[in-house]
Amino acid sequence: MAIVEMKVPVIGESITEVTLSKWLKGNGDYVALDESICEFESDKATLEFPAEAAGKLIHVAAEGDDIAIGSIVAKIDTSVTQNGKGDAPAPTAAPPAPLKGGAAPAAAPAESKTTYADGHPSPAAAKILKESGIAPDSVAGTGKDGRITKEDAKKAASTPGATPVSPAEKPAAPAPAPTGGARTEERKKMSRMRRTIAKRLVSAKNNTAMLTTFNEVDLTEVMALREKHQDAFVKKYGIKLGFMSLFAKACAKVLMEMPDVNAMIDGEDIVYHNYVDISIAISTPNGLVVPPVHNVESLNFAQVEQQIKELADKARKGELTLEEMSGGTFTITNGGVFGSMLSTPILNEPQSAILGMHNIIQRPVAVNGQVEIRPMMYLALSYDHRVIDGSTSVTFLVKVKKLLEEPVTLLLDL
Repeated sequence: MAIVEMKVPVIGESITEVTLSKWLKGNGDYVALDESICEFESDKATLEFPAEAAGKLIHVAAEGDDIAIGSIVAKIDTSVTQNGKGDAPAPTAAPPAPLKGGAAPAAAPAESKTTYADGHPSPAAAKILKESGIAPDSVAGTGKDGRITKEDAKKAASTPGATPVSPAEKPAAPAPAPTGGARTEERKKMSRMRRTIAKRLVSAKNNTAMLTTFNEVDLTEVMALREKHQDAFVKKYGIKLGFMSLFAKACAKVLMEMPDVNAMIDGEDIVYHNYVDISIAISTPNGLVVPPVHNVESLNFAQVEQQIKELADKARKGELTLEEMSGGTFTITNGGVFGSMLSTPILNEPQSAILGMHNIIQRPVAVNGQVEIRPMMYLALSYDHRVIDGSTSVTFLVKVKKLLEEPVTLLLDL
């Protein structure tokens, strides 16, 4: 019998262990070469693990286990074929040879010991004894290890003078269940991604001098632009012009003008980037992920929309690779899709700033001395004060606001 050990492969430089989130093949199932047998959840992504040989799968780890890189997850018995046949079973041990003179070997003396079953009735016997008012300790059990069988209980119940259970010995009636609804609890282990998100958020709060500045933007012109050119845009590019590409392009333009907001701390150095990789926060069943769109400053609106859509689709299917999750110099998160009016987003380390978008609300504003109803959105910029000064953060947000309120200047690169 040939056994192949399946070990957790090296996934990334910074990843030392993974979580076995789901078995795709059952214990004892036949698996083909390269057939996915389970899913691993790392700090950043979910990965499928293919079989390294064909044969019978033997589980070693269980779902939910944290497994170190290089540890055994499963074994594959390659002697078993797809029809379930394999090597012939080893012969059973021969019976002991008779002693001289033909006498059978003496049986080992049975150990005499009391077990849990001694004097305990089976469920059916307990019911009969309870209905007959007979104490179990007054009945001799004839079952295995002294257990009181159903027949023992029937015999005791039909025997005159059986010892009844005294009122004091009768079990107390269960207390009535409290009214007002069920009070149940459920404990579930946090997924590896959720644990990683928690650690990163706490780290961002503890290791950065984070502040948030706010502003509001009038999206009248942006909405008019989308309404006027949406059909032509879809016809040419096959995708809708959304708010995210407009916000991403506006941020990219200002980030190139204000490199401090696009920088990050590395030890005692500040690293400045001459490119803009914007991480887009995407909500998935397993938690929030922030894959970046690279070189946003060089892409057109359609390219930004297409890349965001591809990343979002992969994220929700759990198909993002580690490469697609890595990098980013600035983050945009849109709580408005869930109805958020205002928030203070947490930094995505090691980045120094994150822009929070919120829902669009029609409300009265003063325009040239007149009160008008306009589509307004609150913007929030959280930033690391170690890198970005207060005046820099306010200026950044004001510039983004002006570009969105006059999108023609964004399109003309003015």
